[in-house]
Amino acid sequence: MKIKNYLFGIMGVVALSLTSCEKPFDQLEFDSNRPVNVPASLVLQGIENSFFNDNGRPFSAEMRWNQFYCSNYNYYANNEYTFGQMPNQYTTLKNVVKMEEEAKRAGLADVNGYSALGKFFRAYFFDQMSKRVGDLPMTEALKGIEGVAPKYDSQKAIYVQILKWLDDSNTDLTSLIAKGQTVSGDIYYGGDLKKWQKAVNAYRLRVLISLSKKEADTDLGVKAKFAEMVTNPTKYPLLTSNAESLQFVWNAFNKYPSNPDNFGFDATRQNMSAAYVDLLVGLKDPRVMITCEPAGFELKSGKLPSDYTSFVGASSGEDLADMSSKAGISNGAGFAPGKYSFQNRNRYYKNYTAENTFIVGYPELCFNIAEGIARGWATGTTEDWYKKGIQASQSFYGIKDGANAMVYSKTGSMAAADQVTYNVDFTFADYYAQPAVKLATDKAIEQIVSQKYLSFFMNSGMEAYFNWRRTGYPKFYTGVGNGNSGRIAQRWIYPTTERTTNATNYTASIASQYAGKDDINDIMWLIK
Repeated sequence: MKIKNYLFGIMGVVALSLTSCEKPFDQLEFDSNRPVNVPASLVLQGIENSFFNDNGRPFSAEMRWNQFYCSNYNYYANNEYTFGQMPNQYTTLKNVVKMEEEAKRAGLADVNGYSALGKFFRAYFFDQMSKRVGDLPMTEALKGIEGVAPKYDSQKAIYVQILKWLDDSNTDLTSLIAKGQTVSGDIYYGGDLKKWQKAVNAYRLRVLISLSKKEADTDLGVKAKFAEMVTNPTKYPLLTSNAESLQFVWNAFNKYPSNPDNFGFDATRQNMSAAYVDLLVGLKDPRVMITCEPAGFELKSGKLPSDYTSFVGASSGEDLADMSSKAGISNGAGFAPGKYSFQNRNRYYKNYTAENTFIVGYPELCFNIAEGIARGWATGTTEDWYKKGIQASQSFYGIKDGANAMVYSKTGSMAAADQVTYNVDFTFADYYAQPAVKLATDKAIEQIVSQKYLSFFMNSGMEAYFNWRRTGYPKFYTGVGNGNSGRIAQRWIYPTTERTTNATNYTASIASQYAGKDDINDIMWLIK
């Protein structure tokens, strides 16, 4: 009996020990080395990197589509408008939702710096996607497994919401600034919400201008919203200088795309575009001498680098084989007889920082205000804002009244002995007095948008293209080199995932917008 009780006792202890070791499956699955939550500040950094990287970096395919430069060697790239799938920003938008959740989890109030910036990021990413394709899932999107097949919102509804998000962001930022609040993890403004508020409002003006073809739409209220923003700086503070621009600053870790690491043949496989160079040359604008090199053929023919006609751009529509044969390559013994200008290698390949890259720049803000006033949306002096925009852009490149030192490499080498320096005298008054520059009422929109285009050089994603698509300015070049039967594409196509996982809603949207075809030459609501 004692033995039996003893055995039962041992068995009971073993059973109790086994029971005490058992844990729910989700606890066994948990890896203590992998955090479940991360600070909102870390999520913000990821969003801000996507914010810059996903919509067109300097010297990228997007900049060829902007017709700032051309590829002359198809091993690397071509100049065809073969728009594929739109950049899919829904993953980043999910991170915006996560950032807002983590801010609340950390005990912040419903309205906080992360939620205010979250509204701006929602507006930014939906704008970037919608103006590439048209209608999008929005109201039913970002709901996880509760909404795996979201319906599409019309492009009009998307822009009504974008304008509201931006306005709400401005309102929230006003409240937070009054309380002295900031955010952590911000790589652009160091958490300064005053600076962010100005950038948010500058972006809202961009969106309003992008809706110029819908100025009569009462639901959008473009003209009234524009007028309120321009005439009420207390409620809608705006950028006041280049320094306040929302911009990416390059360094030895985050290197400018053109840099000493990829110097060599890479620098000569790209010619500057006629859309950009010829416009500057026609205006006798010294920006061309800072961003471009004089064409080798012109120098060999006896022209001086200080002669504006020494700078020649290639047509983006030219046959690539013809362009390549005319390109010429610097061979260490002086310029080969290249017909076209290269980018200024002294500026863009000498170091890792080159120049800051605007995401939303002050020059653009000035031109957007000038355009809105010229369209009759608000009272004000169009010419003042037009002048401010030109001067801000020229100031970005260091152009000033008086002698301006210009530098280029005569062989493409970065060696000091190969650098050529020459002076160009400039006064803004003389520059502005030219008939092609001075604002004329009957050409105001063309002049404003063309100068805005010049200020977009290698920055602001594809805004140069979007402004051209909306207005037709400045002249873009077409031909066999464009591909697409010599046409410039009008839109991107939807991601493959929409066709495979959300087929019913995708098909209905394509039918309502584009008569059933998802084609890069279709015209979306925004530009009709």
